[in-house]
Amino acid sequence: MTLHTETLELHTRQPFGIARWTHSAYPRTFVTFEQDGLTGRGEAAPNAFYGETRTTLEAVLPSLTAALTDPWDWDGLKARMDATFPHDHPSAKCAVSMAALEWCARASGVPVWRLLGLSPSRVPESSYTVSLAELPDMRQQARDAVERGHRVLKVKLGTDRDVQIIEALREEAPGTALRVDANAAWTRPQARRMLAVLDAAGVELVEQPLAAHDLEGHRELRRHSRVPIMADESLHHVSDVPALAECFDAVNLKLAKLGGPLRTLEALRTARALGMSVMMGCMIESSLGIAAGVALAGLCDWADLDGALLLADDPYHGLHWEAGHVTRPQAPGWGVERTGA
Repeated sequence: MTLHTETLELHTRQPFGIARWTHSAYPRTFVTFEQDGLTGRGEAAPNAFYGETRTTLEAVLPSLTAALTDPWDWDGLKARMDATFPHDHPSAKCAVSMAALEWCARASGVPVWRLLGLSPSRVPESSYTVSLAELPDMRQQARDAVERGHRVLKVKLGTDRDVQIIEALREEAPGTALRVDANAAWTRPQARRMLAVLDAAGVELVEQPLAAHDLEGHRELRRHSRVPIMADESLHHVSDVPALAECFDAVNLKLAKLGGPLRTLEALRTARALGMSVMMGCMIESSLGIAAGVALAGLCDWADLDGALLLADDPYHGLHWEAGHVTRPQAPGWGVERTGA
C-alpha cells in the first residue's frame, strides 16, 4: 500500500470574484492511494472561510492518510479521521475518502455512483457562474456563457450596485434562468430590499443572503420571501442541517466543505428527511473533484458544478459537457484521467 500527495496551483481563465475576495490562483492537493495494482484518487480544495489553507492542509494530510488502512472500511475511515480532527479539515478528509471510494470502485469494475447504489437519473443542468467584477465585465461573462449554450447563470452579488447588476444581466440574458449568491454579504435591511428586486427579475433562488451565524435573520427573511433561500456558508457539518431546516428552503452541499462523498450523502438524506431542497455545489476544483460531485448530483434538485469549466489549466479530463449538461461517467472509479498521462 502506498499513498502519494501532490499540490498543484490551478488558475481560472479570468479573476474570479465574490463578495469576500477575488482570486486567480487556487492551490489544490491530490491524494493517490495504491494497493494491489489499483489506484484511487481524491482532491482537496481548501477554503479559508472553513478554516483551511494550503499550509493547514499539507500539515494534517499525513495524519489523515494514515487513517486509510483498509479502503473498504468506510465507517472506520470516517471514525478515524474524525477522531484525529473532529470538526476540522473537511477538504483534506474529502480527498482521502474520495481515494478510498475510487479504489473500491475500480476493484469492483464500476463507477463510484454504481458502487454507492445511487440512481442513474440525469444530472440536473448546472449553472455557470458570473463572478463579481465591474459591470461591463459581468455583462461580457453572461454574454459569453449564453453564446456557449448555458441556460442557467449563477450571479455573484454582495455590493452596493447589486440592483444594477441584476437589471443588467436580466437585460443581457432575458431567456436565461438566474440564480443569485450573496456569499453572506448583505445586511438584513439590504436583503429585504434585494428580495423584492430578485422576485421582480424572476430569480430562481438566492444563496446565503446574510452572515453565516445569523440564523434568526434568515428565518425572518424566509417568512416573507417568494424566492427560495438556500444555505451555503451556514452549513459546515452534517449536524448543522436540522437547525438550518427552520431557516432555509434548501442547502448547497459541497464535498470539500462536508468531508467527502459519504458525509455529503448523510447531509443530503438528512435534508431530504426534513423537507429541504438540495443543490450539489462545488469549489473551484479540477475535473476530478467535480466528478465526485457529479456522482451524487442525480439525487439533487439543482446543480452548480462549473468549477472546472472556469479553469485555464484543468489537470484532469474525461467529463463530457454540453454547455451546462454533464454526462455521468461510466468508466470504473471517478471516470476522469490525468491530462497528458
